[in-house]
Parts: sequence; structure tokens; C-alpha cells
Amino acid sequence: MSIGEVLALLTPDFPDVSISKIRLWESEGLVEPARTASGYRKFTHADVERLRYAMSLQRDRYWPLRRIREHLDAVERGAEEPVTGAAGPRPAPSGDGNGVVDGLLRSGPNVRLSAEELCARAGLDASALAELVNYGLLQPNGSGWYDDVALAVATAAGELATFGIGPRHLRPFRTAADREVGLVEQVVSPMRGGRDGGSRARADEAAREITAVALRLHAALVRAGLTRAGLAG
Repeated sequence: MSIGEVLALLTPDFPDVSISKIRLWESEGLVEPARTASGYRKFTHADVERLRYAMSLQRDRYWPLRRIREHLDAVERGAEEPVTGAAGPRPAPSGDGNGVVDGLLRSGPNVRLSAEELCARAGLDASALAELVNYGLLQPNGSGWYDDVALAVATAAGELATFGIGPRHLRPFRTAADREVGLVEQVVSPMRGGRDGGSRARADEAAREITAVALRLHAALVRAGLTRAGLAG
């Protein structure tokens, strides 16, 4: 199959998938399509199911790409079992984003969690949640509910807490994120002023693309810094 045919197969379950995202996942080693003599990608049905499984892990469990790639490799070696129920269509109608990046860029989240439910799903206690709110890392909506983005933030905060990294240490992440949002807005806002009906869609797609590249750059810079510090190979 061509990359366009793969996109058509994945779109019903993952409405925000794009050709550029499939190419990104290929560059990250999550799928390795064959190439024709002229250089065109040719995907197999196994490639599509691998992508579907990986995308569901990112969307439903907020796994980072590195963890997904390592898990896929372990499954192929027989070192790990596949995650039950990870692949397949969404359990509820679409309304939130596909994965962390798209979830941050879409409005109208489908998830509604109380503070108690958020703590239970993210592995936090009430005091840790209160700190995250106080430091501006989380904020419930006007009705007191938390959405899927809040769940992603809380889950990450809970995982970092196991390393002794508390909410007060996470304020620089919020500051950096605000600056990146400002940069994206600066680039994308003029695109929304177009007179044709597709200007908003093009602006939203550009925001997703810029954010994806920015996250890759951030990860590369952190890795480079850790390497210089002798903390990563």
C-alpha cells in the first residue's frame, strides 16, 4: 500500500493522523516500509496494524515514542506480551486529540474527571494534585472537571515523583511551554486571516506540525545536554 492508502485505513480510528505523522513515526523507527526502485514507500498490512497498535498506545496510555518503540521490539523478541485492548477503534466517539501533541492542540475534550478520579488514574494523592494546581501546571474547567490533557500532565507528574521530582520542580516546564505556545501563535495567527474556508484548518495543521518538530528539537537538546554531562550514551 502507498502512504495515502495507509492514511485512509487509519483515519477512521485516528482522525488526526496525517502523512507527516506517519513519516515521523517511520523516522523514529516505529515502522519500516519497503521502498520501490523509484523510492516510494510501500506498506504491508502488518505495517498498518503495527502503526494502529502503536498509535493506540500513545493515544490511550500516553506512552512516549521511545517507550512504544522499545515495547514493540520486546514483543517481537517475545520478551513482552502485547498490551490487551491497545489496538482497535476508539471506545467512545471522537472528541479529544490523537496522542499528547494533538490533544494539546484540540478543543472540546471528551474526558471529564473529578479530582478524585484524576488522582486515582494518575497515581497522585490529593496534596500532590493541589500543588500542581497551585504551581499552574493543572487547572480544572469552570465546572471542576479535568480533561485528557490534565490527565497527561498529572500522569507525567506522578511518574516523575517516583524520582523525587515534585511539582515545585516542574515550574520551568510550564514557563518553557508558555514560551513555545507564544512562538507557535506568532507564526500561525496570520494564517487564520485568510479569506478562504480552509485557512483555519491549515493554521491548525501548521500548529500541529510546528509543535511536533519543536518537541523533537527539545528532546534532542536535552539528550545532547545529558550526553555532555556524561549521563547518556
